[in-house]
Amino acid sequence: MAFMAVLESDLRALSAEARRRYPAVKDGAEHAILKLRALSGPSEIAHNEDILRIFLMACEAKNVKMSVIGLSSLQKLISHDAVAPSALREILITLKDHAEMTDESVQLKTLQTILIIFQSRLQPEDEENMAQALGISLRLLESNRSSDSVRNTAAATFRQAAALIFDHVVSAESLPMGKPSSGAYPSRSTSVTSDVNRNITLSESMELELVSGMPSLKRETLTKAGKIGLLLLEDLTSLAAGGSAIWLRVSSIQQTFVLDILEFILSNYASVFRILVPYEQVLRIQICSLLMTSLRTNSEPEGEAGEPYFRRLVLRSVAHIIRLYCPSLVTECEVFLSMLVKAISLDLPLWHRILVLEVLRGFCVEARTLRILFQIFDLQPKNSNIVENMVKALARIVASVQFQDTCEESLAAVAGMFSSKAKGIEWSLDNDVSNATVLVASEAHAVTLAMEGLLGVVFTVATLTDEAMDIGELESPRFDSDTSKSSTGETAILCLAMVDSVWLTILDALSLILTKSQGEAIILEILKGYQAFTQACGVLHAVEPLNSFLASLCKFTINIPFEPEKKSVPFTPGSKRSEILVDQRDNIVLTPKNVQALRTLFNVAHRLHNVLGPSWVLVLETLAALDRAINSPHAMTQEASMSAQKLPRESSGQYSDFNILSSLNSQLFESSALMNISAVKALLSALCQLSDKSKLVIQSNFGQISSQKIGNISFSTDRILSIIVNNLHRVEPIWDLVVSHFLELADSSFQYIRNIALEALDRSICSVLGSEQFQDIAASKQHVKIDVSLTDSGSLECAIISPLRVLYCSALNIDVRAGTLKILLHVIERHGDKLYYSWPAILEMLRSVADAPEKDIVSMGFQSLRVIMNDGLSTIPGDCLQVCIDVAAKYSAQKTELNISLTAIGLLWTTTDFVVKGFIYKPEGKDAEGPYAYTPKEMDDGKGNESSIRSTSGITEQTLLVNVIDRDKLMFSVFSLLQKLGTDERPEVRNSSVRTLFQILGSHGQKLSKSMWEDCLWNYVFPTLNRASHMAATSSKDEWQGKELGTRQGKAVHMLIHHSRNTAQKQWDETLVLVLGGIARLLRSFFPFLRSLRNFWSGWESLLHLVENSILSGSKEVALAAINCLQSTVVSHSSKGMLPMDYLKSVIDVYEIVLKKSPSYSGDSATKVEQEILHGLGEVYSQAQRMFDSGMYTQLLAILHMAVRQGKINNSTFEAEFGHIPPLQRTVLEVLPLLYPSDHLSSMWSPFLRELLQYLPRLPQSESNGSEQACIGNFKHDSKKSITAEIPNGSREISLNKTDTRLGPESDTSTVADISSYLFAEKLIPMLVDIYLLAPAAEKYNIFPEFVQGLGRCMTTRRDNPDAALWRVAVEGFNRILVDVSKTKIDGGTDSSKPARISMWKEVADIYDIFLVGYCGRALPSNSLSAAMLKADELLEMKVLDVLGDNILKSQIDAPPDILQRLISSLDRCASRTCSLPLETVELMPTHCSRFSLSCLQKLFSLTRYNEGTEDWNLTRCAVSKVSIAILMTRCEYILRKFLVDESDLGDCSLPAARLEELTYVLEELADLIIHQDTASILNLPPVLKDGIANGKHYSRLHLLVLFPTLCELISSRVSRVRELVQILHKHICMELSLEKLSTSD
Repeated sequence: MAFMAVLESDLRALSAEARRRYPAVKDGAEHAILKLRALSGPSEIAHNEDILRIFLMACEAKNVKMSVIGLSSLQKLISHDAVAPSALREILITLKDHAEMTDESVQLKTLQTILIIFQSRLQPEDEENMAQALGISLRLLESNRSSDSVRNTAAATFRQAAALIFDHVVSAESLPMGKPSSGAYPSRSTSVTSDVNRNITLSESMELELVSGMPSLKRETLTKAGKIGLLLLEDLTSLAAGGSAIWLRVSSIQQTFVLDILEFILSNYASVFRILVPYEQVLRIQICSLLMTSLRTNSEPEGEAGEPYFRRLVLRSVAHIIRLYCPSLVTECEVFLSMLVKAISLDLPLWHRILVLEVLRGFCVEARTLRILFQIFDLQPKNSNIVENMVKALARIVASVQFQDTCEESLAAVAGMFSSKAKGIEWSLDNDVSNATVLVASEAHAVTLAMEGLLGVVFTVATLTDEAMDIGELESPRFDSDTSKSSTGETAILCLAMVDSVWLTILDALSLILTKSQGEAIILEILKGYQAFTQACGVLHAVEPLNSFLASLCKFTINIPFEPEKKSVPFTPGSKRSEILVDQRDNIVLTPKNVQALRTLFNVAHRLHNVLGPSWVLVLETLAALDRAINSPHAMTQEASMSAQKLPRESSGQYSDFNILSSLNSQLFESSALMNISAVKALLSALCQLSDKSKLVIQSNFGQISSQKIGNISFSTDRILSIIVNNLHRVEPIWDLVVSHFLELADSSFQYIRNIALEALDRSICSVLGSEQFQDIAASKQHVKIDVSLTDSGSLECAIISPLRVLYCSALNIDVRAGTLKILLHVIERHGDKLYYSWPAILEMLRSVADAPEKDIVSMGFQSLRVIMNDGLSTIPGDCLQVCIDVAAKYSAQKTELNISLTAIGLLWTTTDFVVKGFIYKPEGKDAEGPYAYTPKEMDDGKGNESSIRSTSGITEQTLLVNVIDRDKLMFSVFSLLQKLGTDERPEVRNSSVRTLFQILGSHGQKLSKSMWEDCLWNYVFPTLNRASHMAATSSKDEWQGKELGTRQGKAVHMLIHHSRNTAQKQWDETLVLVLGGIARLLRSFFPFLRSLRNFWSGWESLLHLVENSILSGSKEVALAAINCLQSTVVSHSSKGMLPMDYLKSVIDVYEIVLKKSPSYSGDSATKVEQEILHGLGEVYSQAQRMFDSGMYTQLLAILHMAVRQGKINNSTFEAEFGHIPPLQRTVLEVLPLLYPSDHLSSMWSPFLRELLQYLPRLPQSESNGSEQACIGNFKHDSKKSITAEIPNGSREISLNKTDTRLGPESDTSTVADISSYLFAEKLIPMLVDIYLLAPAAEKYNIFPEFVQGLGRCMTTRRDNPDAALWRVAVEGFNRILVDVSKTKIDGGTDSSKPARISMWKEVADIYDIFLVGYCGRALPSNSLSAAMLKADELLEMKVLDVLGDNILKSQIDAPPDILQRLISSLDRCASRTCSLPLETVELMPTHCSRFSLSCLQKLFSLTRYNEGTEDWNLTRCAVSKVSIAILMTRCEYILRKFLVDESDLGDCSLPAARLEELTYVLEELADLIIHQDTASILNLPPVLKDGIANGKHYSRLHLLVLFPTLCELISSRVSRVRELVQILHKHICMELSLEKLSTSD
C-alpha cells in the first residue's frame, strides 16, 4: 500500500533527523518501522499505539523539523482513520503546545491538523475537546505574534470548523439541508428580471427542502452535537456583542469576524433555527437584540461598529433574518423593516443608505420574500404596510433625483450603471476621479438601487400573477373565452391587493425616470417593467391601473403634434391618401425610446388582446399615429436624423426600424384570429369609435381636412380589413358591425372618406368570398330553383352581397354608385364561381343600371355583365340564364354608349355558345338526323325530352341543369333579339347583330335539329336578307353631315364622315354585305345538310335572283359579296363531290348573264366585279373539273372571250400609253393557267389553244393567208347550229344550250384583230407556251402549225418595233417549243399524222427563213435600247442559232430532206454576209453582225464535224452532215477565192479585220475538221478515193482535197498567218494521201 510506504518513509526521515540529538526518538522510529512492517492497514495501526506514540514523541521534542515531520505524519494517520478516538485528547494537548511555538510553519501545520480532525471521525463530540480544538484556532487568530498568513489561516479554519459543526448538528438532528444562497448576496450582474426569476427559483427549492424535512412540531431537546452547536452560537453572539466567550474561553475577538460567521450560519442553516427551539430562542433573544442594537443610528457608532464593512454585515444578517425567519419573528422583522425604511430618509452617510437600499432591493427582487412580507404585514390590518412603505421610500429616492443640482449627471450615471449591468459587468469608477464625481456616482448608485427595487416589485407582481394563472386561480388572457371570471384564490387576491397599493407610486417613479433618461439599457428595463405590470393588471382585470399604465406608455411612443397647431388642408376630390397624410412638414423623429415603447405597447396588446376591452381606444390612437409616421416621408428615427439629408430613407438605419414597427403593427391585428369573439368585437368597436370620432371632427370643420383625422379613418378601415381577413372562419358574427360602419363612411359628404369606405367594402367582401368557407359552395349547390328559404351559407352569401344593392339604391353621389358597381365587378371577377343564392339580386341590380342616364354608370354595370356572360355562365343557376339574356338585351338597346351595345350583342353569342354546348349528346337507340350526329331526334319538334337525354361522363351537373330549360326557347329568344337589333337605326348595332346571328348559326349549326334550321332559315335568315336588300335599295342617298364639333368664323364645323358610309344607302349596303357573308358561311358549312330541308331549292333560286340583282344594281361591295356568296359555296363543295350539277350550272349561268349585261355602274367598280367573276370561274373550274363536260367548257371559253372583248372595249388609253394592260385582260391572264382542259376533255385542247392564239397580233389583211382565215373561222357558231372543233382524229360535235353565250356573226377577223394588242400578247405568250407544253402530243402536232404561225407573227414585229418586248418573248417561246420538239421521241406514227408533221416542219423552216435570215444579225434602227439590251438581243439571236444547230439539226427528227436543206441553207445565207459584202462596206458593218455571221459559219462546221466515239450518228445526223458538207465546201471555196481576189486588188493594203478573222477561222476549222465516211461519200473526189471509201478505207479529211487547188494558191499570200495555216492544211492532205512516208529514192 502507498499509505504504508509513506509512513515508513516518514519514520526513516524522523530516524535520520533524531539520530544525533534524540537517540530515543531514533530507536523508537526504527522499532516503529519494524512494527509497521508487521501491520497490514490503518485499522491495525489504530489499535497499535506504538506508531502514534513515536510521532507524538517527535512533537514533544519541540524541534521544528521533527515537529513538522511528526505533525505531517499525524495528519496522514488521522486522514486514513489510523488513530483511535481515545488518543484525541493527547493529540489536542500536543497541538496546543505547538500552537504556542513561534515558528510559522509549525503553526500552519497545527491549524491544518485541527481542520483535518474536524473533517475526520475524530471530530470532538464532547464539549471540552471541542472547546479546546476551537480555542487553538481562536488563540492563533488573536495572537499578536501570529503572522498575517497564520491569522488568515486561523480565521478560515475556524469558519470551516463552525460550518462542520453545524453540518454535524443538521445531520445529528436529522434536519433538512437548506442552503439557498450559500451565505452570498445575489449578484447584480444581470437584469432585474433575471434576479427575480433566479431568486424565486432558489426560494422555491429551499422551501421544498424545508417542507420535505420539517417535523410536524418543533423540538426543544437537543442531541450532544446540537448542544455543542448551541454553545458555539451563544459564544459567537456574546463575542459579536463585545463580550467574552465562556465556553470557548476567549475574552474578545473582532466583531466583524464573528458577525461574518453568524451571517453565514443564519443564511445557511435556517432549518436549525426553524425547528430547534433553543436555537430559535437564541436567535430571537440574543441575535435579534444584537442586530437591533447595531442598527440603531441615534448616536454616532464608535470603533468597529462605525465601519461600513461592519454595517454591511449587520444589514446582511438582518436581511437573512427577514428573508428566512419572518413568519416566526414577525415583531422583530417588523422592527427591522421599519428601521430600514426609516434609515433611507435619515441624514445618514450616503454609503450607509446605499447599503440599506441594497437590502431593500434584495427584498423587492425576491418574489417569495415580497409575497411573505405583503401577506404578513400589508394584508393584516393590525400590522404596518411594510411593502407599501418600502415602495414609497424607494420612489422618494427616485423622485429626489429631479431636485438635485447634478440631476443630468446623475441620470447619465444611472443609465451607465444599467448599461454595464446589461453587459454583465460590474460598474466601477476610475481611481483618479474627483470627489464630485464620486458623489454623483454614489447618488446615482442609490437611485439605481431604488429603481431596481421598484422594478423588482413590478416583476414580482408579474411573477405572482403568472403563478396564479398556473395554479388556475386566474385565467390566461390568451384563452378563448368571452367572459372573465373574478377569482377568489389566495394568490390572485394578494396580487390584486399588491397592485392596488403600489401601482400609482410605481407609475410615477417609472414615468419620471423614463421621461428624463436616454440610456438604452435603463429604457429597456423600465419598459419591461411597464409591460410586466400592465400585463399583470390586464390579467387581474385591474382597469384603472391598466388604463393608467397604457396611457403613460402611449405617451412615450410617438410625439404627436397638437391638432390646433397643425395646418389643415383644403379638400380636393382627387386627393390621395399619401398626399393627405404627408401634408405636414413637421419632422417626426422617433427616438430609440419611442421605438422601444412602441415595441412594448405591441407586446402588451398581443398579450392582453382578449381583456383590453374599452382600453383598446388608447392603443389604437397610438397605433394610428404610428401608421401616419410610417407613411410620412418626413418621419425618421433618431439614429438616421443626422444622415437624413445625405441618404434616402431606404438606405438609412431607420428603414429597418420602420419595417419592424410596421410588421409589428400588422401582426397585432393578424393575431385577432386568436382572440375570442367578444374581444374581436371590442377591438372592432374601438376602431369604429376612432373612425367615427375623426369623421365628426372633419365634418365640424367643413371645407378643410385634418391629416391626422383622415389618417385615423384610413388606419381604422385598414385594420378592420385586417381583422376581417384573419377572422374569415367566424366572420358572420362581426359582419354586420363592419358593414354598417363602412356604409356610414360611404354616406359622408367628403369624397376622400367615401373612397376609403368603398375600397374597404370592396376588400372585405372579396376577402370573405375568397375564404375557405366558400370554397366548396359550388359543389354543394342544390340544382333546384332558388327558394326563399336559404341555407346558412346562402344567408351569409346574401348578407355579404346585399350591402352593394342597398348602397347603390340609397347613394345620392354618382361616385358612390360607380364605386359600388366597381366592387360588384371585382366580386364577380374574383369570386363569381362561388356565388349561387345572390345571382338574382345581382342581375336585377345590373338591369336597373342599364336605365341610368350616366354613361360611366352604365359602363361599369356592363363590365360586370360581361364578366358574368363570358366566364360565369357555368356557375350561375340555370333559372338565371334567361335573365342574363334579358339583361344583355337591355344593354344592347340602350342608347347611352354605342360600344356597350356592340359588346352586349357579342355576349349573346357567348350565351348561346354556352347553351348549345350543353346539348352535345349522342341519340340513344336512334340515328341522328342530317350529316351531323350531334342532336337527338326527339328535339325536331322544338321540345326537349328530358327522359331521352342519357347521362354521359364528362357532362357537368350544371349542364344537366341547363338541360331542364327549354333550349329552343333560349335560342329563339336570342335569334329574335338579334333580328330586331338588325333593323336598328345605328348601323354599328345592326351590323354587329347580323354578324352575331350568323356566327351563332355557323358555329353551332351542326347541333341544331332540322326543325330549328327550317325556322331559322324562313323566319330569321331570309327575312333578314330581304329586309337588308330592301333597305339598301330604298334608303336615302343624301349625304350626311357629321356631328357638329363647333364653329369657325361663324360657320358650323362638322366631323368628317368617310365617303364610303356618308349616306344611309351606303350603310345599308354594308349591312347587306354582312348578311351575304353570313349566308355564304352557312352555305359553306352546311350546304349538304341544308339541301335536305324542305323547299330549299326555292330558297336557292331566290338567293340567285337576289345575287344577280345585287351584282347588276348594287354597289361594288354588295356585288363582290354576292359573288363571294355563290363562289364560296360552289368551291367548297364541288371539290368534295357534294355539289349537284344543277347548282353548278345555275351559278355559271348567273355569271354569264352578269358579264353579258352591263351593270348599273361603270368604271373601276364594274371592272372589279368582272375580275371577281373571272377569278371565280377559274377557281370553280379548277375545283370542279370532273363535273365539266364539253358544252360547259365551251360555255366557259365563250365567257372568257367575252371578258377579253369587254376588256378591250373598256381599255383606257392612259394604261396603254404607260405600258399597262387593262385590268380585265390582266385577270384573264391570271385565270388562264387554271382553265386548260382536264384529261377527260382532251379534245378541247385545240379549241382552247386556238382561242388563245386569237389574242396574238395579226398580220394585215392583205398579208394574211387562207389558213389563218380558217383558223379564225373554226370558232364561229350560229345560235341555232352546233360548231365543229378540229381534232386530229376527225371532228366532234358540240351542242349549244345557250343562245346568248356564243360569239355571234360579228366575231370576224377584224374583231379578233381589234382584241389583240402588243401589251396583252407580251404577257400571254409565256403563259401560252407553258400551256402548250402541257398538251398531249397529238394535240401539239395538230395545233403546232397555227401555234408557230402565231409566234412567227409576233417575232416579225421586230422590224416595226424593235424596242418592244413582244418579239423577244415570242423568240423565247419559239425556242422552248423547238427544244420540246427536239426532245420528243419519234415513232412510226400513223399515215394521218405525217401531213401534220410535214406541215409543222414547213412552218419551222418558214420561221427561220423569215426571222433568222431577215431579222437576226442585222443592223436594225433603234434609239432607245441600251448596251445591255443590245447585248441581250445578241445573246437571244445566238440562242436561236443554238436551238437550230444544236437541238434541231443534231437531233433525231423526222423532218423531210428539203426541210433540212432549207434550214441549213438559212444558216449558210446568214454565214455569207461578211464575205459577200464589198470591201468598202465590210468596215461599216457593226461588230455584232460580223459575229453573228461567223457564228452561223461555225454552226455549219459543227453540223459537218464528226466526233468519233462521242456522238450518236443516226440517219438524221448523217443526212444533215451530207447536206452541210456540200454547202460548207461551197461556202469555203467562195471565201478562199474571194480572199485571193481581194488581196490581189488591194495590193499592199491589208484586208478588213472581219475578213481576215473569217478567213483565219475557216482555215483553222478546216484543219481541225474530221468528217464521217458517209459524209465524204458525196464529195466530188477522184474515183480512186471513192473506191477506197467504198472498200472501207478510212479517210477523215478528204474535204481538203476538194479545196486543194485553192489552197495551193494561198501559199503565196502576203499574210503570214494564212501561209502558216495553209502549210498545216497541206501537211494534213499529205497525211490523208499517205505521202509523208515517201522518200526521194522511192
